[in-house]
Formats: sequence, structure tokens, C-alpha cells
Amino acid sequence: MKKTITFIFIIFLHQIIFAQKNQYYDFIKTWNFIKYYHPDVASGKVNADSLFLVTVKNINSKDNFNSVINKLSQNLNKNLTNPAPTDTSKDILAKNQNFNWFRKNGKISSENKNLLNTIYNHRFNFELLKEKLVSDEKKYSFPKTENLPPEYRLLTLAKIQGIVDYLFPHKYIMDKGFDDYFKNCLEENSKINSRKDFEVILAKLVSKFKDSHAFSFYTQLNFRGDIFNGLYYAPFDYQIVDDHLLITDIIFPEICSKAKLNIGDQITEIDGKSIKQIIDEKSKLLSVSNRNKLIYELSKYQGNLIWPNNNKQKKLTVKSQQNKKFITSIDFADPKDKSQNTAIAEYVGKKIMAKRNHNLVDKNVAYFNINRTLQFIDNVDDDKIDDVMEKILGDAAQKKAIVFDMREYPDWGGFVFHYVYKYFSPVENYFHKYYAPNLKNIGTFYHLDKPIQNFPEIKEKTTHTYSGKVFILVNPETRSASEWYSMSLQKIFPQSFTIGQQTSGGDGDVVKVNLPGDYILEFTGNGIFYPDNSQTQQTGIRINEIVHYKDQDFLDKRDLEFERVLNSIK
Repeated sequence: MKKTITFIFIIFLHQIIFAQKNQYYDFIKTWNFIKYYHPDVASGKVNADSLFLVTVKNINSKDNFNSVINKLSQNLNKNLTNPAPTDTSKDILAKNQNFNWFRKNGKISSENKNLLNTIYNHRFNFELLKEKLVSDEKKYSFPKTENLPPEYRLLTLAKIQGIVDYLFPHKYIMDKGFDDYFKNCLEENSKINSRKDFEVILAKLVSKFKDSHAFSFYTQLNFRGDIFNGLYYAPFDYQIVDDHLLITDIIFPEICSKAKLNIGDQITEIDGKSIKQIIDEKSKLLSVSNRNKLIYELSKYQGNLIWPNNNKQKKLTVKSQQNKKFITSIDFADPKDKSQNTAIAEYVGKKIMAKRNHNLVDKNVAYFNINRTLQFIDNVDDDKIDDVMEKILGDAAQKKAIVFDMREYPDWGGFVFHYVYKYFSPVENYFHKYYAPNLKNIGTFYHLDKPIQNFPEIKEKTTHTYSGKVFILVNPETRSASEWYSMSLQKIFPQSFTIGQQTSGGDGDVVKVNLPGDYILEFTGNGIFYPDNSQTQQTGIRINEIVHYKDQDFLDKRDLEFERVLNSIK
């Protein structure tokens, strides 16, 4: 009998939690709608956060969707007379805007449907805000180790939901079922009792953006060392290749020798988990636009993100270069140990310096690394910059080939946008379609087709036609502005040949939104497409030749893109 009563109580408790999950979801969905559309709330006349915090305390298990709407709107102006602003935009990205959650919801009364439709039909025009962005949010600070109060945790989750529905242009290519996943997050949130648990929820929710601009969110988590198992560092460097972790360098020889590990060994399992399984688990905590970008980030030694647990000693399943399989245990390095920390820092420093000094040197090739262009004008007077850049690009035009290495982030936007365009491009260089937030109808995005989005206005421009070979080198480090300028180069040089690996797939301007707890969520705030509407978000830019690296390529520290260029001009 006691077992039966207990079972019934568990079912009853589950039903309450499930009901509250849906009620909070209804509340958040309605609040965001009001926040972005109601003229008084969107304008700031009524503070949206205050409306949330006051109302959420009154939501209880007896509420249905109608009572939630009534509680949120009871003190708002319902006599709206100004019609929605006229929108004359012709090319609109409206895939994200979907109001079926209330318009086709049989649980909502016709009166409340009319209310919400009235708000939308009299929505606020954000163009009226002169000194405030739509994305501006108030900061709320709390001690880093303490969990946020329940209402502020809900406010944090609500703001993320609002970002997805109204500010993120690529919601339509996020994983299907985001709303259901968000409901599950609300349920998880009701059960947690620590800041770490809440940060796990945040990491999982942000990962659903599938946006490389949001990747850095994990670095803001106070418990990232625990969540991402980064308390200890491997005594060796590594690279993910297919289904294994390839050991590429030995950092602590004594530790590796004791574990019988050598350069070239393949680690296939870590503490019983396959590398693929670990990658899949990490994909649920990190926001990246594509799997290639995820593997690239997990392969970074300094990122230290690949490990499945925080055990100082790990058991590795290994296949040697002689094709012998064995299991070994190995101690990881502790960054709290001064000598080990110094060794790690020295290794990482040398690795970064080697990358910085990596160049393509050939008398027949003009080589430009997108992260090292500002040096051209470092000590040049402003009135002489044009002449200096004219000579540099003029010299490049005499070479058999020009190489633009876009495998880093640009250190100077003017190099491609202004000077490469000025010297080599025809007057018009429409290389993309740019969709900006539609301030007259938030949640949609309009094609901003002004020439300045594509190329600068240069009076008496002279075009120098280049008939040599042009190579554009890309990889997952080609992100955002680097992808943008690569697309421009592809248009400036019709003969260009793009070589490398899938790019980051996070093109476009970054939007930053404050979240309670001193978090900042960054994401791609506008849509970037090729002129024929081909997707770049998640997909990356167009590549003529995909390069695949194998184990021995990494061990020999080859640059296959460089080799491809040199072979082509011989």
C-alpha cells in the first residue's frame, strides 16, 4: 500500500513540475512578445525586466495560458491606436517569425488572441530609439559562486529565448525542436541548487544556437574548469583525426615515457569513452556552426576541452605506430604546480610563435597573411599610406601568383575592403547579400543593399586587371570578418581558387547581450548570403578544393595548402 501511495505521489509531483514547465514557457513566450512589440514596453516606458520579475512571482500551478496572459497585460495599455509602422522593404527574411504558438492555440481565448494581434498590429518602431539598441539589456551582478535567485534564473533563460525568437537571424537552421528543448531546460532549472548546475543548463542552451560567434560563451562560466574537465593538462600535444587523438608532440617526456606513449600513437579511448563519444558530448555544451569547427577547437592544446572527466590520472586505450594496441594509465600535468605550469606556458608560447612566423616564401608568389597586414602601415604617416599600399599591391601584381592566407582573423579591415578593392576590383563589387534586423518588424530581417556594404566609394578609381593565379587559403579559423573578406576576394578575382577546410560558418556582425549573472551572450546578428542566396551560416564559404590532413601530415607539420599553391605555379 505504501509503495502504491509513493508511486501516485511521484506521478502527482511529476505532473506539477510538467505543468509549471509549460506555464513558465507560456509566460516567457508571452513576455518576450510583449517586450519586443508592445509600444510601452519596447520603448522602455514600462520596464520589461520589472514586468517579468513582478509577474513571475504570481505564476502558480493553477494558471492556464489565459491567466498568464492576463497577469502580464493587466497593467499595460490595451487601447493602442497608432498602427504598425509602414514597412517598404522588398526583400525580407521572415522565416523565423511564427506566431502559431498563440494564433493556432485552442487553449487561448479569442479575446486574448485579439489582444496579442492588436499589440503586433500596433507594434513599436525601434527606429525611434536613437541612443539605445534593441539588444541593450541591464546587467545584474551576483557573487560568482552563488546560484542566482529562481526569478533571475528564469529571467536569464527568458532573455535567451527572446534572442532566438527576435534577434537571431538563423533560428530557422537551428536544431528543430528548440522550443521543446527550452521547456526541458525550464524543468531542469526547477530542480537545481547550485551555480554550476545552472551554468551547465546555460552551456547546453547556448550550444543550440549552432553559431561559432557564440562559442566563446563557455569562457565566461565560473565553473568551466569543472564543466569542461579542464583542471589538468595532457603531458603531450594532440590532434583529432577521424576517430582518434593523435599524439603530435611530447611536452613532459618522463611522464609519457613511463606510460609508454610516443609521438604518432593514436588514442582511441579515454577512461572507457571513445573519441567520437567525447566529441558528441562536447557538442552539447559548445556552440559551433559545424562539426569541423568543433573538432578544430577541441584539438587546440591551450583550449584543453577534449577530456571527459577531471581525473588527474586517466586510462588511455592506444594504438601505436607499429599497430600494437595497449592500455596505459598516465598522470596529467597540474597547472597549479609551478614547474609544470612553466613548462606548459613555454610550450604554448613556442607553438604560437611558430604559427606567427609561418610564411609562404617564394620569389614568384606575393603572400598576404590576413592577420599581418597592419604592419604595412605601422610607422607610415597618414598622408603616405595610399602610396605605400599602391606600391605593395603593385609589386604583388607583377608576381605569377597572389596568395591570401585567410586562416586567421583580420588585423586590419582596410586591407581587403579598401586597398585590395581599390587596386584590383572593378568599380562594383557586389559579393554578398546582407540582411539586417528589421527595426519596423523585429524578428524579421531586410536586405540592406547599399553599395557601402560591399565596397567603399573611391573617386576616380583605376582598376588594375590581374591575370595571374590567385589562391585563397581557408580553414575553421576563417571566421566572421575573415569569411566576409574571403567572399570579397572571390568576387574581385574571378579566377581565384579557394583551398582548405570548411570555414567557421559564423559570418556577419556580432551582437552582444547582457544576461543576469554578468554573462554576455555573443551571436551572429545579421544574415550573410552569397548573391544567389546560398547559405554561409553553418555552411561556411565556397571552397574549390577541400584539403584532408592525415596523421603523417600532422606529424611532419606539413602545410598542404602551401604545397598545393607551390605545385600549381611550378
